[in-house]
Amino acid sequence: MAHEIEEYVVETSVFVESVPKEKNIVSQSDINEVGSYASKVAGIKEVLCRDHMKVAFFGRTSNGKSTVINAMLGDKILPSGIGHTTNCFLQVEGEDGNEPFLLCEDSTERQNISGISHLAHALCNNRLGDSTLVRIHWPKSRCQLLRDDVVLVDSPGIDVSESLDEWIDKHCLDADVFVLVANSESTLMNTEKNFFHKVSERLSKPNIFILQNRWDMAASEPEYLNEVRKQHLDRTVDFLVNELKVVERSQAEKRIFFVSAKETLMVRLNEAKGISNNSGFPEGFSSRYFEFQDFERKFEECISKTAVVTKFDQHTRRGKGIGGDLQKLVGAIQERAWSQREKKICDRHSLYQQLDHTEKELNAVTIQMKEKICSIVEDVERRVSNALNEEIRRLYVLVDEFNEPFHPDLLVLNVYKKTLHAHVEAGLGSNLRARLSSALALNIESSQQEMTKRMLALLKDEKRDLAGTLLPRREPFEVLYRLNCENLCADFQEDIDFKFSLGVVSMVQRFLGSASSRFVKNNHKEHISRGIPMTPMTPSNEPPLGVSQDDWSIISKFAVAAVGSQGTMGIALALGLMFKTVGWRIIGLTGAVYGSLYLYERLTWTNKAKERTFKKQYVDHATRKLRLIVDLTSHNCSHQVQQELSGTFARLCRLVDESTTEMHKEMRSLEKEVQLLEDTGAQAKKLRNKANYLINELNIFQQTYLSLNE
Repeated sequence: MAHEIEEYVVETSVFVESVPKEKNIVSQSDINEVGSYASKVAGIKEVLCRDHMKVAFFGRTSNGKSTVINAMLGDKILPSGIGHTTNCFLQVEGEDGNEPFLLCEDSTERQNISGISHLAHALCNNRLGDSTLVRIHWPKSRCQLLRDDVVLVDSPGIDVSESLDEWIDKHCLDADVFVLVANSESTLMNTEKNFFHKVSERLSKPNIFILQNRWDMAASEPEYLNEVRKQHLDRTVDFLVNELKVVERSQAEKRIFFVSAKETLMVRLNEAKGISNNSGFPEGFSSRYFEFQDFERKFEECISKTAVVTKFDQHTRRGKGIGGDLQKLVGAIQERAWSQREKKICDRHSLYQQLDHTEKELNAVTIQMKEKICSIVEDVERRVSNALNEEIRRLYVLVDEFNEPFHPDLLVLNVYKKTLHAHVEAGLGSNLRARLSSALALNIESSQQEMTKRMLALLKDEKRDLAGTLLPRREPFEVLYRLNCENLCADFQEDIDFKFSLGVVSMVQRFLGSASSRFVKNNHKEHISRGIPMTPMTPSNEPPLGVSQDDWSIISKFAVAAVGSQGTMGIALALGLMFKTVGWRIIGLTGAVYGSLYLYERLTWTNKAKERTFKKQYVDHATRKLRLIVDLTSHNCSHQVQQELSGTFARLCRLVDESTTEMHKEMRSLEKEVQLLEDTGAQAKKLRNKANYLINELNIFQQTYLSLNE
């Protein structure tokens, strides 16, 4: 059974040391407590495995401990005399041989028994330390008591050394019976009481006999003999019953004896020599000798029965106590583990609900925000397209506001066009921003605030503080309108040479251009894009009857050349016809008016007129080009808005994803902790049940053993 308890203590020790300290399930005091039980169980196991009974004699100096042992052995083996004689622990044990010898501690060399006086006597110069053990092997054939495998241990006086605790731990914990040798000339002293209090703290109800030695001195005062005996008896019984609580009052008086060890030793030495003991002893010798023999009988009875029972009962109780203490310890560990497990399970459940809610809300918000972003992008594209078309229709106003000096010189004209490109691009961008920026910024900002509010609601409190560094920039978002007029109108070629409005070439071009305009309006109107308003057709830029611009230019030149090729013949025929019809005066007047108109137009064809013509041609050309990029520009602006909103939402999603990732890690950590706590609780429960099993087994053993000895 001791082996099973030892295994249980080792198993419990391994268990408590394996529990992580940071879990606050097992404290360092728990580990130390379990470790202390290992040495206690080892001591119990050693005692139970021992094949002899150990009796320890204690008392103050010169109380006669060595004399009592010599009297019990019937020979003067141990050194004795006046004053402090025994300086170390002397253990007398039986030897099967016929020659006695002694062994010093930590030595196997046999020494002659005569050397005991040199080793153990306090007056010897080469004396041993007071906690040293000298083993005396005495032939069993010379002593009946030693034949019963009894070991007698003599000790130094308990009042002459400070190593009392060391004595108890080293030589007393495995003793089966304690014999306190007191001095009947004085009362029971605190030194003796304190010693047995310390023994009682370490052993459960030790077997104690108390010998009131030197009772022969009471013969000198016979009138006080009974009173002194009663005084000693009352104090000693009170010590055993009320202070130590090792026996019942009815049994206490049977453990106290009034003897004279010196007289008993002398009688037995004389008997060994064949000398009669009829005289030479003080009055009352017979009663003292009889009481010493009574002590020996009860001592032997205790050794043969009571001490054995007490030995097993005592250590059984100690084993039960150790089992009970460990049962409480592992029970407390189990309760703490289950308590923490329940808390971790609640935390895990709460975290799971939070994680599930976060993921569902994230999916819902993602769908809604995608739809909202698409709606905003479409709205931005529509607004930009409408605003840009409106600005294109008002392009002539913007061009008319351009007031840089104009000159038809080619070098100056190139600089003028470049500056005009920049003016138009800046003006269009400024007008678009004035029309759209406030509304777009407000719409974007409100959308960002909405998605921020909804996404931050999915984060933990500590994560919300990080959102300020990731979410919308402090400056409002501004759409950039990239028109690039310089490249867009790079193919613009002005025509500012003088052309008489009533000239033949101009009239032919005007006539053919008008026909082309009507044809395009009637036949090609359905081919114009819905998103781009129709470009106003002018005589200078409309191809007739579906013929391309370049083809029509060649045709018109050919027609003009054909008309002019008639030369003088054509003019002559026309003049002759007119002359016969209206006369010379009408012809002259008409020629004068025609010439005046030509001269007027020629004189008014100044740089200012050229600039107006240039700007008109530029407006027409830029209008056509800008209409081509309306869709591209509006799409570009909507893409900027989409990037801004998508970027903000992506940063928010990343923040939420980081939070959910941390929650997943925390979930896995909680699952591991729950599993660890479950394993710890299960192991503690197993050890608790095992302790209960061992205690029950010890109870059965105790009841069975005691019933057999009754």
